[in-house]
Amino acid sequence: MIARYFQLINELDMSIFLLGARQTGKSTILRQQLSSAIYIDLLDTELLARFRTRPSLLYEMLKDKEQGTIVVIDEIPEVPDLLNEVHRLISQKGLIFVLCGSSARKLKRNGYNTLGGRAVPCYFYPLVSAEVPEFDLDKALLYGMLPPHYFAKNPTRMLSVYVDVYLREEIRQESIVRQLDSFQRFLEVVALTNGEMINYTNIASDCGLSVRTIRAYFDILEDTLIGYKIPAYTKVIKRRLVQTPRFYFFDVGLAQHLLHRKSLTRGTVEYGHAFEHFVIQELVAYIGYNHKEERLSFWRTQTGVEVDAVVGDALVAIEIKSVEDVQNKHLKGLKSFGDDYPECRKIIVSLDKITRIIDDVEAIYIRDFLRMLWNGDIF
Repeated sequence: MIARYFQLINELDMSIFLLGARQTGKSTILRQQLSSAIYIDLLDTELLARFRTRPSLLYEMLKDKEQGTIVVIDEIPEVPDLLNEVHRLISQKGLIFVLCGSSARKLKRNGYNTLGGRAVPCYFYPLVSAEVPEFDLDKALLYGMLPPHYFAKNPTRMLSVYVDVYLREEIRQESIVRQLDSFQRFLEVVALTNGEMINYTNIASDCGLSVRTIRAYFDILEDTLIGYKIPAYTKVIKRRLVQTPRFYFFDVGLAQHLLHRKSLTRGTVEYGHAFEHFVIQELVAYIGYNHKEERLSFWRTQTGVEVDAVVGDALVAIEIKSVEDVQNKHLKGLKSFGDDYPECRKIIVSLDKITRIIDDVEAIYIRDFLRMLWNGDIF
C-alpha cells in the first residue's frame, strides 16, 4: 500500500471538491483515509438512477446526521442536481462533504449550483516521487506516475486502455466533439508540442480544424484535468518577453504514449523533454498539495533566452537539463534572469550527480532536488 502525501483530514475545515484525473487514486484515498465517513458511490448504477430521478433522497437520507458528519459523494458530476441538496445539508445541518470527480466541466456546462463558496476545490495528482519506495526515474519518464501504470507489468497496454476509456467516457459526452477521430488527431499533435508554447494556428492547420475548435479542445483538456497551461512570466524589467503559455499533459506517461514511444534513451532530445515534463509535474503537485500561493510560470525573451520554471514573483528560477555534466553553457538562461532579478534563487536540476554551487547557481542532482522539494527546502 502506497502512503500518499495528500492528507484529506487536513483539508476538512469545510466541505471540498476533490478533483483529479481518472486513475490518480481518488477513490482509493477516500476509502483509506475516510473509512468512517458515509460513502455514496455514484458508480453504483442503481444508486445513480435513483438519485438522478429524485435528488431529494440525499436530504432525506442525511438530515438526521450529527453536525460535522463527513459524507463522501464519489463521481458527483454524474448528478449535478445533488449539489442543491448538499447546499441545504451544509447550511442547515452542518455536514461536511467531500465531493469527488474527474471533471468540473459537467458542473460548469450546466450552470449548476456550486455551493456559493461553501466548498473549496482541492486537486489530486498522480503519484509523486516522495510517495514511491525505490523510485525509478526512467520508468516514470516513460510510463508516467498514475498508480496502475507505474506498478503495472504491462504499462503500455494500461496506457492504451486509459486513452480509449478517456475518449469514450469523457470526450464523447462533449457536444462540441462531433468526430472522435479528429480529437484523437488533436491529442497526438498536442503531444508533439507538449511542454512548448501553444500555437493555435499551427495546431489547427495540422489537424485540419478551425482555430476556434482547437481553443475549445484545449478547454476540454483543462476542464477534464487531462492537462494544464503554464503561463509566461511577464513582469517586465528591460526585456521584451514572450507571453504565450505552454501546455503540459497532466502525466508525462500519457504524452509518451500519444507519441508512440516504446523507450527513452538518456542523452536524446526526447529524454530531455520527458525529464523537463516530469520535474514540472512534481512542481505542480507540490504547489497544489501545499496550497502555495506562488504561481508557477516560465520565462522566455523574444530572442529565445529562457528559464523553464519560475516560482512566484521571481522567488526561485529553475532550469531543467537532462545532462550528466552541468557546465557554464547550461546556465545562460538563469544568469540572464538573474541579471534582471538579482535576489532570485537560481537552480539547475539535472542528472549530474555532483550537487554543487557554480558561481551563484545551485546545480542540484535530480534525486537531491526531489528530496529537497518534498522536504520544503526549495521554496
